[in-house]
Amino acid sequence: MSNRPAGHGVGSTVRPNSETGERAPIRTFLHTADGIPIDSVYDPGAAVYRTASGASDDRDAAGPAPSSGLVFVIAHGFTGDVDRPHVRRVAGVLARYGAVVTFSFRGHGASGGRSTVGDKEVLDLAAAVRWARGFGHARVVTVGFSMGGSVVLRHAALHPGTVDAVVSVSGPARWYYRGTAPMRRLHWMVTRPAGRLVGRYGFRTRIHDRDWDPVPLSPVEAAARLAPVPLLVVHGDSDPYFPLDHPRMLAEAAGEHGELWLETGMGHAENAAGEELLARIGDWARSRTH
Repeated sequence: MSNRPAGHGVGSTVRPNSETGERAPIRTFLHTADGIPIDSVYDPGAAVYRTASGASDDRDAAGPAPSSGLVFVIAHGFTGDVDRPHVRRVAGVLARYGAVVTFSFRGHGASGGRSTVGDKEVLDLAAAVRWARGFGHARVVTVGFSMGGSVVLRHAALHPGTVDAVVSVSGPARWYYRGTAPMRRLHWMVTRPAGRLVGRYGFRTRIHDRDWDPVPLSPVEAAARLAPVPLLVVHGDSDPYFPLDHPRMLAEAAGEHGELWLETGMGHAENAAGEELLARIGDWARSRTH
């Protein structure tokens, strides 16, 4: 186990532009509270730079007005990782609205450890949020997809005061759901030795072989604890994994601090989130964190 604090980065790569002062993306391994190295990327995204006269200089004039105080921390879905094209696409759109931190959950991609499918992953997100704050951002919005959607809810509930808004896209409301064929296949991959081999060699995902003990706080229980932090729940009406009772339960649990977007024709998670939807999420985050 590492003795470095959660969110401590090692081996970072920083390439500042000496003429403009702009920062290039930084890639490093963070260490979680339980010592797992997490492959992470920080992209300054839309930022306000200062000219020699001290005036604001918008270097992203073609897009929305920049917001230097806002950073998005993106939590990908199961079998994703920081280099997957759909994760990079999400990061690219949200970078128009603020800085972006992306990372690979434990057991995914180049990160260490093994996936616990939403349990210990809260520690991974906590390290990424702490790292994001370390860049001086006053406002942090976590955006999670599928498994990551459950993680952002539990993180905000278990670590109050660390984030300013939460977005859960295509996430479950309750554990052990097997009501759809894709979820039955996922449970086979997680619970069976042969399935875990498929996860490792077919999806670059190393899965823990032990059951949860204790069972973690459920997403719907976490949603009920978020107030006054605003929660946006986004779900497609064509999601093949989780039917619409899941997002409705989450939004209802959040009460007046929750907002529900049911997207016509949308499927599941990052792959199904189009640029227009991601842009609306960026607008929502900026409007809720002023």
